[in-house]
Amino acid sequence: QVQLVESGGGLVQPGGSLRLSCAASGVTLDLYNIGWFRQAPGKEREGVSCFSSSDDSTYYADSVKGRFTSSRDNAKNTVYLQMNSLKPEDTAVYYCAADRMTTVQAMCSMLPRYYSGLDYWGKGTLVTVSS
Repeated sequence: QVQLVESGGGLVQPGGSLRLSCAASGVTLDLYNIGWFRQAPGKEREGVSCFSSSDDSTYYADSVKGRFTSSRDNAKNTVYLQMNSLKPEDTAVYYCAADRMTTVQAMCSMLPRYYSGLDYWGKGTLVTVSS
């Protein structure tokens, strides 16, 4: 059984940092393109950062560019989202997703109604940015 489990969320003050983790079991993440998504209260889920299994291509949403960094540790079968200079508008549930075929650009740009087509999703971790 494949599981993606996010962790690392919590309450942080504006300007602070968090590192989210997405640990996989039942699947080898280095074979998959990875996406980090978030859903703020009352809003649709959106792509934040997506990166490739096969090259260094990485996509970041304009709202997080320069502040968030995605990475992976293949030995731990885990991917990460380092979030710096956090803002209240970054408050959301953050999800990781994995897909073999969808390109990073397409993964992060796709409309929410297509999200169910991605291979695997985690259940999310809540990030709250507040003073």
